[in-house]
Amino acid sequence: MILFTRRVWGFRLIDVMGIGLLIALILSVYLAKTFAGRERGEIARVEGEISVEHQRVRLLQAEVAHLERPDRIAHLSSTYLGLGPVKFTHEIAPEALSSVLSATPPTSREAPL
Repeated sequence: MILFTRRVWGFRLIDVMGIGLLIALILSVYLAKTFAGRERGEIARVEGEISVEHQRVRLLQAEVAHLERPDRIAHLSSTYLGLGPVKFTHEIAPEALSSVLSATPPTSREAPL
């Protein structure tokens, strides 16, 4: 065959093609490893960001748990708004609600029924 006997620059054609294929393989492996290294770095960066966000979520959950404590809310409502538990003298039976409603005149905020 001519492929095994033909010479280019003093080398057989099959040798030149083999060297070209070897160089192409070396370059492709080098490029694949370079891209994989970049991707590994990007993955590590994103995982670091995720870790920071998880820590921030835990911190915010702890803050919400602190702010929603019933004793804290009761203290704030009594201190700043003057609210407190309903006294037993202000309680009324459900049957008497209609008489209380009809006895009180509507205020400027309430719409008449």
